[in-house]
Amino acid sequence: MINLMNLLITPAYAQSAGGGGGGVSMIMSLLPFIGIFLVFYFIVILPQQKKAKQLREKMKALRRGDKIVTAGGVIGKIVRNQEDSDQMEVEMAPNIRVMVLRSTVTTVLESKAQTDNQQTKIKNNIKKEVKEKKVIEDKTSDKVVKAE
Repeated sequence: MINLMNLLITPAYAQSAGGGGGGVSMIMSLLPFIGIFLVFYFIVILPQQKKAKQLREKMKALRRGDKIVTAGGVIGKIVRNQEDSDQMEVEMAPNIRVMVLRSTVTTVLESKAQTDNQQTKIKNNIKKEVKEKKVIEDKTSDKVVKAE
């Protein structure tokens, strides 16, 4: 029975105290912790910071008429928004208005600032397409004239 135990459990021997190579082994033992921290940073912390930055930008761009969700789950439309104040007036239902702290807004459902930006982008894209079509039509009309 004792021989079987010796085969399954290996004896632990103390490491000899090395003089010169202690610094390298210490760095090598810290390398996995540094690697884990870097992975944790890029997978968890960095995306969280980006999301917080986007939310701060959306909070700055809040306008009257934007639909928001508060931390309490209240969905409403901003009726009155003052830049210098931490409060804003939100309409939850027709003729039901509540004062809400700006810091309780968690999500912006519809933003007039976003729709304005999207509309200008759409207009610019349409203008580019129209210009490209005119250029193509001009080139094709030149070829037709030359063919005649």
